[in-house]
Amino acid sequence: MAQLFRHHHLHRMGSRGQPEESRAAILQAAAHEFADHGIAGARTDAIAREAHVNKALLYYYFKDKETLHGEVLENAFSGLKTVVFRVFDSDLPPRLKIMAYVRAYFDFIASNQVYPRLMQQEMMRARGGRSPHLDKLVKRHFQPIFARLTEVLRQGIADGEFRKVDPAHFVPSMVAMIVFYFSSAPLMKKIVGFDPLKPERIAERRAAVLDFISAALFRPAIHGAKGARP
Repeated sequence: MAQLFRHHHLHRMGSRGQPEESRAAILQAAAHEFADHGIAGARTDAIAREAHVNKALLYYYFKDKETLHGEVLENAFSGLKTVVFRVFDSDLPPRLKIMAYVRAYFDFIASNQVYPRLMQQEMMRARGGRSPHLDKLVKRHFQPIFARLTEVLRQGIADGEFRKVDPAHFVPSMVAMIVFYFSSAPLMKKIVGFDPLKPERIAERRAAVLDFISAALFRPAIHGAKGARP
């Protein structure tokens, strides 16, 4: 009976009858805290305060900080997978589909700029054998995205639209062009003398990425055709 009361009390006290909204608020606050301080330096009381819930509710949804960190990563990259799979499932030809993928990927990261830092930190943990999440992320999200991208690239090559590129090298290059811009923004601000994260600069970067990838991938005949570089 006491446990049932505690369940009801936490639901009511922390969520005001909106448990999904409270959980989402916790994940959003935790993403920023983990990105800024890493899992070792992140504080659950700061996350609870930012999410406008109490710590009891936070631990009701997530049993410990490691579990919360894993859910933050899962939430981030399941969102990315959903966005890019809409492109993959479309009927666009390979040339337009690859550009639509780049736009979708770029816009997702531009709208969620903490994600590159989260992934960078998790890869560093994985190098030291301390990541309990990376294998699951790879299996659920990264491998399926890579497989679908590889299909698009191979189809474009077979159709004569793309140069003969190796997906194992070309795909990481595309991703790096997008992700590194946001993760290196503090350094680039010092180098170039302006804020790379201002909306107009992000728009410029988006156009530059699309231009670079189309120039690197499209065969010259397609590259020079009218409307070949959307």
